[in-house]
Amino acid sequence: MWFVFALLSAVFAALTSILAKVGIDGVNSNLATAVRTVVVVLMAWGMVCLTNAQGGIGDISRKSWLFLILSGLATGASWLCYYKALQMGEASKVVPIDKSSTVMTILLAALLLGESVTLTRGIGVVLIAAGTFLMIEKKGGVQKEENGWMVAAFGSAIFAALTSILGKAGITGVESNLGTALRTG
Repeated sequence: MWFVFALLSAVFAALTSILAKVGIDGVNSNLATAVRTVVVVLMAWGMVCLTNAQGGIGDISRKSWLFLILSGLATGASWLCYYKALQMGEASKVVPIDKSSTVMTILLAALLLGESVTLTRGIGVVLIAAGTFLMIEKKGGVQKEENGWMVAAFGSAIFAALTSILGKAGITGVESNLGTALRTG
């Protein structure tokens, strides 16, 4: 079942990128991030109420609270960087860099959470990294930084990777909809 949710996450993330690129036109990137965050908070808490998970707030450990808060801060930083990068750069170049958080997350999960990196997974990480490079390349080499979009995109990826690692630590023993709502809020 986790695989279905992961695929749905990927579909919604793709839609998010395209809708955000269109919606951010002429809007301050920080304001756009704030508007998006309010919508996400409302949706997350709506799911908490729909699934009747709000009763679990009192059962959340201090450790989970700490890591959910840190994950929320990393999420906010990732979104701020992401929207700035989208505003300045092409979605087809920003998104692959942002999604390189997959590589960073796998490496951080191995270092910090003790998760294994098999040969197959290692090859996958190398291929994802190579694919990211190929997607941002233009004739004559990698596109030069124009107004910092690439720095913002890499910032988004780094903070997204931290969001995943911190979220994994914080979600232990917490219903997933409730954890998402608390982290986002």
